Amino acid sequence: MDKNTISHHISRQFNVELEDIRNKVMAMGGLVEQQIENAVTSLVTADIEQAEAVISHDYKVNALEVAIDEESTQVLARRQPTASDLRLIVAVIKTITDLERIGDQAEKIARMAIHLAELERPKTQYNELMHMGDHVRLMLRGALDAFARMDAEAAAEVAQRDLKVDSEYDSIMRQMITFMMEDPRNVRRTLDVMWSARALERIGDHSRNICEYVIYLVKGKDVRHTTLEEMSREARK
Repeated sequence: MDKNTISHHISRQFNVELEDIRNKVMAMGGLVEQQIENAVTSLVTADIEQAEAVISHDYKVNALEVAIDEESTQVLARRQPTASDLRLIVAVIKTITDLERIGDQAEKIARMAIHLAELERPKTQYNELMHMGDHVRLMLRGALDAFARMDAEAAAEVAQRDLKVDSEYDSIMRQMITFMMEDPRNVRRTLDVMWSARALERIGDHSRNICEYVIYLVKGKDVRHTTLEEMSREARK
């Protein structure tokens, strides 16, 4: 799909509608990315006020999903798009679903941050979670950038980062299990950390999903449930 395709519609209004939808997706993505950053920061710094702000702002993510979904549905009904335009609308609807779920995971981390703020903190101050949080946040940013530029190869490269996220998640899990075995008094805190790491791992999965939608949008090929190698091959075709 040519990134300039949208500007070639006979109906200028149709072009405006598609651009508006794309811009709202990017705005939603920016909000979700900020939610991730604030949630992880609140966990690491024991900032209950910031964690509560993440929780209270989740409605904004939900509202954007509903608004974009409704606008996309109206375009489908009114314009009856075909080919690349139809793929764009489909990709948008799928993308905002994953963005909303990422927002939910950020809210979950914020709730864990409130629990953890009440407990004794380890010397590491949860540095592993901060590192993993930065990783998934940048992964989401890369996926959204690939969506904005309609760059299938960039999307495939971003999807590869999910392997690193999974590796970091496994490392944190092993570390937390060791802590619980060494001292049962750590169980409550350790479980909250494990749930937070799980939420970050899910954010990586949702970001990979967005990369798959970009490849579908650009190449017209559904690469869900394929290997990363197959995804890369399709992106390069």
